[in-house]
Amino acid sequence: MQQFDVVVIGAGAAGLFCAGIAGQRGLKVLVIDHAEKVAEKIRISGGGRCNFTNRDVTPANFLSENPHFCRSALAGYTPQDFIGLVERHGIAWHEKHKGQLFCDRRADDIIQMLLKECELGSVTRWQPCAVKQVRPQSAGEGSQDLFELDTDQGTVQAHQLVVATGGLSIPKIGATDFGQRLALQFGHTLVPLRPALVPLTFDADEWAPWSALSGIALPVDVAVNVETSGKRRQAASMHFLEDLLFTHRGLSGPAVLQISSYWRPGQSLTIDIAPQGSLAQALKEAKTGSRKQLSSAWAQVLPEGVPQRLAQTWLAQCTTTLPGLRPDAPLAEVKDRDLEALGQSANAWSITPKGTEGYAKAEVTAGGVNTQELSSQTMESKKVPGLHFIGEVVDVTGWLGGYNFQWAWASAAACARALVRSHP
Repeated sequence: MQQFDVVVIGAGAAGLFCAGIAGQRGLKVLVIDHAEKVAEKIRISGGGRCNFTNRDVTPANFLSENPHFCRSALAGYTPQDFIGLVERHGIAWHEKHKGQLFCDRRADDIIQMLLKECELGSVTRWQPCAVKQVRPQSAGEGSQDLFELDTDQGTVQAHQLVVATGGLSIPKIGATDFGQRLALQFGHTLVPLRPALVPLTFDADEWAPWSALSGIALPVDVAVNVETSGKRRQAASMHFLEDLLFTHRGLSGPAVLQISSYWRPGQSLTIDIAPQGSLAQALKEAKTGSRKQLSSAWAQVLPEGVPQRLAQTWLAQCTTTLPGLRPDAPLAEVKDRDLEALGQSANAWSITPKGTEGYAKAEVTAGGVNTQELSSQTMESKKVPGLHFIGEVVDVTGWLGGYNFQWAWASAAACARALVRSHP
């Protein structure tokens, strides 16, 4: 039976990074993953170019039932640290808006970098190889207990076990809840799992007037009410100023992906399609001495980025509830209260999603291993010595824009630095 200092389950971003650091510290490391392709989630990320971190990472960019948990790891391994690694490997990169960093060429550059780091640490990788069972094994009096793993390539033992298996997001590339089930097996509790960074869907009949706008994108301000975590729970509003995308089934785009992580079933979203100012005020100001029809004035006061098809559909929808808003009505004859209602409908569009596109389209899985049961410095279980959880399997979920990768690197580094040698 082979023995290792540490076995890492999961050859994704967090798992490979942790293995590489631990191996280079002199530990004997085995990485196991059931998928045929290594780090496929990295490969498809960022449109194939991998948004590998964000310059402006702070704890405020993450969701968790324990919002302070991520602070230590993020401080211990920063975006600048990872940028330095990327540059040492000669990977060209560029910055998009809002601090998002991408590979110039392709996401595979990051995968190859992680594999090279593992090679430098003489890490053993078994892939594809499924883990069938994990059980604690007593090592005898005066010795640290072991973890024994039955795998497709035989049974192995290790004094330390790192779970880096991710979440349920994108099952077609092999995502499972193995890590969460393993956590339960060892007595941990889970914060309920849910799809995050995911498009939102609506009732088909209610969405019918908008489905024809599929493909239209525009900058908006989207908001949802949230209950803040911590000792003093209170209501707050979460806002994102990003692009929104209409789809056949609902809404997507960065604005909706961001807000989806905070949205809960039954809640309404408030969307401002003209965040630059009050449309009602602009309409009433345009009314004085105007000879235009309402439809022309409406198109004129909307921001430049709002397509005509959307402007026309919006006005048509409002006429179903406000008879005074005929598109061909002279603007000068439209009552101020109707103009107020029209403007408000676009500055504060209230709409209630029916659900999400689910794990098949979700970029990440929110929820996971309860952080109250882990050390924030080492990611080690407070219940089972030697057992660690890192990356997406933990109840820490980042915003869109490279934050989840930075959590993978930071949590992996914190864990790897705490692992110890058990072999001479």
